[in-house]
Amino acid sequence: MVEKREAYAPWSLTRKAGVQSATVNSDIEVPQFIQPTLSTGFVDENGDWKGTKSSEEQFHSFAKDEAIANGATILAPQASGSIWPLDMTGFNDIFIAIKPTNGGNFAIDAVMGPADFAFANLRDVNAAVSLRSNRDPLSTSITLSNIFTDSAESLTADVWNIFMIQGGLANQKLLQFKITNNSGGESDIETAFMRLV
Repeated sequence: MVEKREAYAPWSLTRKAGVQSATVNSDIEVPQFIQPTLSTGFVDENGDWKGTKSSEEQFHSFAKDEAIANGATILAPQASGSIWPLDMTGFNDIFIAIKPTNGGNFAIDAVMGPADFAFANLRDVNAAVSLRSNRDPLSTSITLSNIFTDSAESLTADVWNIFMIQGGLANQKLLQFKITNNSGGESDIETAFMRLV
């Protein structure tokens, strides 16, 4: 590979033609080489360093809600989790894992996080309500609709049921999931999460 070569500067072709009064040398060095770079972040408009996000490699924020009655709901993740509430800033997708002790239907709804946390610089958010957006790809009108609501997902008992939610929850700053036990009987419900760039 040639690292340096000479090329004619477009403004000085007259010099090459023999006009000695040209003030710019027409031979300029053009470096041509491949150099790997590594981006670990950037400096924002305020001069603050922002690291580049990467996908999480392990599930986190494990929690177990015990003896949840049929028709009752839980919010996950909980305060006992390692990341609570979920902050999707810089993340596009998320895996949600649910392990019930009673198989059957469960409703899963992406909701606003708790009121005592700030959404950016706003406090007193409308907690535990469905997140809404105009991102519904099936809609022919520009209206707000729930971002993610699954009213009857059939879950298998005593194993991790893992689901990926792509795109819709990207950059949501206060995220929790409301899970409703509609299995027909009492159930323990374990949950875990993994965010992806």
